[in-house]
Amino acid sequence: MRKQIVAGNWKMNNDLTETEVLIAELKRQNKTSNAEVMIAPVFTNLYHAYEALRKDNIEVVAQNMHYDNNGAYTGEVSANMLKCVGVNTVILGHSERRAYFNENDEALAKKVDAALDHDMRVIFCFGEELNDRKSDNHFNIVESQIKNALFHLEDKDWNSIVLAYEPVWAIGTGETATPEQAQEMHAFIRQTIEEKYGNNIAQSVSILYGGSVKPNNAKEIFTKPDVDGGLIGGASLKAEDFFAIVNAF
Repeated sequence: MRKQIVAGNWKMNNDLTETEVLIAELKRQNKTSNAEVMIAPVFTNLYHAYEALRKDNIEVVAQNMHYDNNGAYTGEVSANMLKCVGVNTVILGHSERRAYFNENDEALAKKVDAALDHDMRVIFCFGEELNDRKSDNHFNIVESQIKNALFHLEDKDWNSIVLAYEPVWAIGTGETATPEQAQEMHAFIRQTIEEKYGNNIAQSVSILYGGSVKPNNAKEIFTKPDVDGGLIGGASLKAEDFFAIVNAF
């Protein structure tokens, strides 16, 4: 049975006070759920969030990390630095990291390896932009992003991989992705994994949808057979909205 996961990516939002307020609201909203629940605050608030939630069933995860353990990388954070503050899962390859910070498949493969070497779980993001979708190149883009960054992994490594499909063209563009389009791509992703690693791994890996999931569309999206949850952006900054999505399963 695949894990159902809802992960809230807070991006560059919430100072310490705002983090404390939102965590308190999350704790009030939190009830037993069928889904595994995660939040990803900014680096400066990770330890505080971990301490505040260590007795709750909400995991604190990181938004990014560097592939080296240490060195002259001003502004970067390593896997061991995340581990020492209680963080065991990291988001890698988010569309904003790719677009604004020029992260490519080669660098992301190194980051994935570094995370796995430190026994961390990876939420690996990928997805096509609007011009890719309009030129009917979306399957090729997604396939290459997955293969270039992940297809060097051994079978056992997939126990620590969660995939997150981001249709970049449907986020803040005015375009809308339908639940059917989400399912179509998720099925293609699973097929791509199966061709390399076999049916068991393809059917066991969780694939999250990261295309503007909201309380009013979560249930329809999550009922699709190959959608195992969501990577949530803006809606994760409001506790009531976030848990409406969590409880859509």
